[in-house]
Amino acid sequence: MSRISRRIFLLCSLLTAGFAHAQLSIEITGAGANRIPVAIADFAGDPTMARIVAATVRADLERSGLFKLVDPAGAVLDENAPVDHAAWKGRGADALAAGSVVRNPDGRMEARFRLYDTQKGVALGGAVYVTNSAQLRMAGHRIADFIYEKLTGEPGVFSTRIAYVVKSRGQYLLQIADADGQGAATALTSAEPIISPVWSPDGSKLAYVSFEKKKPVVYVHSLASGQRHIVANFKGSNSAPAWSPDGRKLAVVLSKDGNSQLYSVNVDGSGLQRLAQSSGIDTEPRYSVDGAHIYFTSDRGGSPQIYRIDASGGAAQRVTFEGSYNVSPRPSPDGRSLAFIARRDGRFQLAVMDLASRQVQVLTDSNKDESPSFAPNSRMILIATEVGGRGLLSAVSIDGRIKQRLSIAAGDVREPAWGPFLK
Repeated sequence: MSRISRRIFLLCSLLTAGFAHAQLSIEITGAGANRIPVAIADFAGDPTMARIVAATVRADLERSGLFKLVDPAGAVLDENAPVDHAAWKGRGADALAAGSVVRNPDGRMEARFRLYDTQKGVALGGAVYVTNSAQLRMAGHRIADFIYEKLTGEPGVFSTRIAYVVKSRGQYLLQIADADGQGAATALTSAEPIISPVWSPDGSKLAYVSFEKKKPVVYVHSLASGQRHIVANFKGSNSAPAWSPDGRKLAVVLSKDGNSQLYSVNVDGSGLQRLAQSSGIDTEPRYSVDGAHIYFTSDRGGSPQIYRIDASGGAAQRVTFEGSYNVSPRPSPDGRSLAFIARRDGRFQLAVMDLASRQVQVLTDSNKDESPSFAPNSRMILIATEVGGRGLLSAVSIDGRIKQRLSIAAGDVREPAWGPFLK
């Protein structure tokens, strides 16, 4: 049996306490071709708490685009109830989840569940998540992650978090939310723009660029404590932070010596090192998963294209050759793909390159995509886009079939960043 770590609950409770909220709403605009039929029985135990957990699990699986929910027809089953596999199979369910939510004597809640393969008539496993009433949705996300992984073979990302910037009423809000857009909390409010948020590898910090000093300055912000410090505030522009995989360094873009160029710097602001020499503009760095290389955008060849350089510096290699405008490289966490923004026929669209074959596929049909960010399981990509002159977020699967749209009623949403798995 596994338990949600205390650190996750501490982080979530600290973020939500006393902050302004602006919830993202999600619209599913595309689904997978062959969805897995699964039934989530009504959970037993405390009726209100059980309803919250079961509803969260169902919503997560439905939103993923990979599952077809089978109506449980009011069936209430706890994790130890006998299961009539043939009956559930007859209803069209390939899998069934049953569980309960009970309150312990110490006041904490236990969310228990078990997953069954109704085709084979066997249990696929289960877990117990200990939480409090305020964090029941996180327990539901964890259960959905378990079901997703057991039935697809890929880790689920429902319990991860996303960061984004909302512009509303002349203010900029750096917000953190669950992957489903709920539980939004404001980590920073500013009258000046906030751009380029990026998560530390352990999910405890964000690096970003703030204009509060009337120029772009790179900060690192601890989400648990709310404390932050300046990493780069040199002459000129300081922008585009990117974490090294070990969390010890940031790649940044500085114009202190003229054109925007690539540097690395320790997270405490020490150890500045220039990585490349170019007569053009080098920007938007991102480390490869193994930390050996840095992908970046440069116009050194005449038009904006994506290049790769050793993480310690040196000569750059061009990566993109199709089209005259390719920017914002984002390597996938599994190291297999590279997402970027490509201009095709005057439209700025999300594209993905298979790094082994170098084949490129355009995944969206929109006009103004920007700021791609991979989910930690590499299956979905979050982007900012624009519809009807209004900024919103969109998520699309790596094959382009599954699509979601995330928006806020009272503001533009920009600068998305999908957080890592939390351990």
